[in-house]
Amino acid sequence: MIGLISATAAGAAARDRLAAAWPERTRLYGGPVADAVRAAFAECEQVVCFLATGAVVRLVAPLLGGKASDPGVVCVDEAGRFAVSLVGGHGGGANELAREVGGLLGARPVVTTATDAVDVPGLDTLGLPVEGAVAAVSRALLDGTPVALDREVTWPLPALPVADTHTYTHTRTGTGTGTGTGTGGYAIRVTDRDVVPGEDEVLLRPPTLVVGVGASRGVPAEEVLELVGDALRDAGLSAASVAALATVDAKAGEPGVVAAAERLGVPLVTYSAAQLARVEVPNPSAAPLAAVGTPSVAEAAALLGGGELLVPKRKSAARPAGATCAVVRRPGRGRLALVGLGPGARDLLTPRAKAELRRASVLVGLDQYVAQIRDLLRPGTRILESGLGAEEERARTAVAEARAGHAVALIGSGDAGVYAMASPALAEASDDIDVVGVPGVTAALAAGAVLGAPLGHDHASISLSDLHTPWEVIERRVRAAAEADLVVTFYNPRSRGRDWQLPRALAILAEHRAPTTPVGVVRNASRPDESSQLTTLAEVDAAAVDMMTVVTVGNTATRRIAGRMVTPRGYRWQDTRQEEETR
Repeated sequence: MIGLISATAAGAAARDRLAAAWPERTRLYGGPVADAVRAAFAECEQVVCFLATGAVVRLVAPLLGGKASDPGVVCVDEAGRFAVSLVGGHGGGANELAREVGGLLGARPVVTTATDAVDVPGLDTLGLPVEGAVAAVSRALLDGTPVALDREVTWPLPALPVADTHTYTHTRTGTGTGTGTGTGGYAIRVTDRDVVPGEDEVLLRPPTLVVGVGASRGVPAEEVLELVGDALRDAGLSAASVAALATVDAKAGEPGVVAAAERLGVPLVTYSAAQLARVEVPNPSAAPLAAVGTPSVAEAAALLGGGELLVPKRKSAARPAGATCAVVRRPGRGRLALVGLGPGARDLLTPRAKAELRRASVLVGLDQYVAQIRDLLRPGTRILESGLGAEEERARTAVAEARAGHAVALIGSGDAGVYAMASPALAEASDDIDVVGVPGVTAALAAGAVLGAPLGHDHASISLSDLHTPWEVIERRVRAAAEADLVVTFYNPRSRGRDWQLPRALAILAEHRAPTTPVGVVRNASRPDESSQLTTLAEVDAAAVDMMTVVTVGNTATRRIAGRMVTPRGYRWQDTRQEEETR
């Protein structure tokens, strides 16, 4: 919950705007300001004060307890010009809240956290448990001091200005605890082992471990927790890397198991007995088969999602045994984001696309598209760019990098799924990586916005490039669209080596549509050198079209109205004003 506090009429007006925009996220605090600040600080995860920063500093100073517990505090000035992240920039989420508040109120977010200021991810903002010399290693990253990244387990991290010393795709476990990396100097270690960080080392704990649990009726939570804790400790594994407890669905409501998951702070995942019975395990037993219908619960539940069995089934010390557990390390899954950059204008690049570019540690794309967004990438992003005609190579590269455990962004213009990179990438990918699609503004939509509303009813997009599709197939599709009376947008309409396809396609449409049918020609939609022309099917100049152009041909209902191309939403629509169609 976000507490909102104001002291003046102007502050109250801005406060009410936030409250109206976020009714489920905010709570208004009235009365004396000092009392309101104390109450909000105690009751809310975040606080926005429409007050001077000096006043807020004096009010919250006696309330501060520590970075891990303090709420994030944002101050907005009287004129609504700035949203200042004051306290809890990372831990309390004040930095991101300042950006959100600024976006909503039209205020400039002010973030002074050093890592944010130079666009380096804060080590405590990666969504992973973190231990060790966070301040010292962060300072080294900021100062440009060499920092080693030792990835004992794979996990997709954002770009960091580090030297990646190891990438382990195999098991590396120890027994008991240890210290240091042995490399010396500053280091970030990604590990699920129960080790103590070195003097200048940070440990990141990815959620790679799944603990399977079997339990008899009425087993106490303490017994389950003791069993799990002993299993992890004996194997040299960290409880901070446990992602979930897993069991059979017959135990989904077992109080001791449910309470154990809650106290560990992880979800309880359940599977049917039939699912578990299909999993091969080293230690099947007749007891669970008779009780719940599967020869294994702990091992099978841990193994069902794949991975390596690090701790085979072990039993609690209770007599008879009240619980069993097994531990599996699941392989780290890389992440592939398929990002559409839109038609070219920076303000048509979506916020989600920007976020994915900043999240990626590896960027793969056409060189000219990389140039468009290079300034948005974090320092340390590895860029793999290539020229025209290498689409399949880029797709293979992006998938291979994701399989190696990296966070990858594969970029394309418009929408990644429309005549772009999503299709070849997904043809290469399998279910061993996570894939995220990020929609973008397509060329057809950008051109349509320039022309008016040509896509107001059913429409089709057809590429006239016959490099990968035989012309006979393309012509059949054009003819089908013509006969179906669809508005048609032509992508890749004409190049120096393909100069006859567009006239042929227009001729096919002309067999079914009047010569006065509106045709829109837009080149470089949304870019500084954008140009457009609204003409007719009889007068369109195919020779003036190139690969940077989108050609949109109306259907039999499309009209030219007030200089714009409009396709009515219903075919019964009549132009009662008799607007001229050829002007």
